[in-house]
Amino acid sequence: MNDHTPRRLKGSLLERAAQGFHYAPAPIDDAPVAPVAKPAPKRVEAPVVAPEMQVQPAPVVVPQPAPQAEHFPGEGRGPASASQTESLGPGLRRGEAQEEAAPQIAVARPTGRRMAPLDRAVLEKGGMLMPGAAIGPLAEEFRMVKRQLLLTARAVAAKDTAKAADRARMILVCSAQPSEGKTFCAINLALSMATEKDVEVLLVDADFPKPDVLPRMGLPGGPGLLDVLAGSVANVEDCIIDTDIPQLSVLPAGARSNSDTELLASDRARAVIDGLAEANPRRIVIFDSPPALAASPASVLALHVGQVMLVVRADQTSESDLRAAVNTLDACEHIQLVLNSVSFQPGGRRFGSYYEYGEESR
Repeated sequence: MNDHTPRRLKGSLLERAAQGFHYAPAPIDDAPVAPVAKPAPKRVEAPVVAPEMQVQPAPVVVPQPAPQAEHFPGEGRGPASASQTESLGPGLRRGEAQEEAAPQIAVARPTGRRMAPLDRAVLEKGGMLMPGAAIGPLAEEFRMVKRQLLLTARAVAAKDTAKAADRARMILVCSAQPSEGKTFCAINLALSMATEKDVEVLLVDADFPKPDVLPRMGLPGGPGLLDVLAGSVANVEDCIIDTDIPQLSVLPAGARSNSDTELLASDRARAVIDGLAEANPRRIVIFDSPPALAASPASVLALHVGQVMLVVRADQTSESDLRAAVNTLDACEHIQLVLNSVSFQPGGRRFGSYYEYGEESR
């Protein structure tokens, strides 16, 4: 055998075993094998999705912030107070939680009320506190005065009934005799109170024989408290004049009457005057009344209020008049004295001049 002799390939192990046992191999079919049909893929329909609804968001009502009070202290001579305290507004009533302050609720003013701006020229001429003026002695003195009144209102509200708490927010400004400065003090107290953050002030001209609040503030006249008590006006809130100072309103005295004392002593007067405080829990009501020893309405008004601020004029009010005035107004439990028209030593620093000193040192 050489390299060109064809080689005989050995069969596979199975073929050689078949030859050894004389088995014939199975015939091999060389025909092409038909392809196996594969099932057609199923067609899956995409789900039909409904279009989304366009939902319009509901409008959100954003509450407007309550107007902030402006500061408007002024200059001039005024009362001197004997006590200093921290800033406290009218307090919580009995039964309310004192750990958490109750939310302040803005009280809507009736749409029928009038509005009139204060006449700054008239205020300046009368020596009153001026809106927007620098802090001076007069502003500081009335800060001291109002703080004691607010503290008393807070104390009454904390330990007494709701009715007593409402009356403690009503303050009668009075004097023993005429020309002792009660109207001057009442107006300036109202202007100073109106700078507080948590109160609204209603100044009532209750000096029915000689009403002088509106002229001293440059405000127009109109129906007032006596008209409501007499029945010619139904709602006292409609008589109130709103001013251009957001937290200060004024109630005129109304038409003069020969029976003003009897009207004040009526059941209707009790309901109307109580309603002034009940209508707004933030409201401080200040009454400018006739002198206690010169007209009878002062003693009747003392029955309706929770506090009396008795103005004593330095070097003028006698001790006997002062004692008689206190006895006349003793229907009110809380009576506080304010010394008015105090003279300061020449060359000495006046009360409140610390603010002036701060300006000079800059």
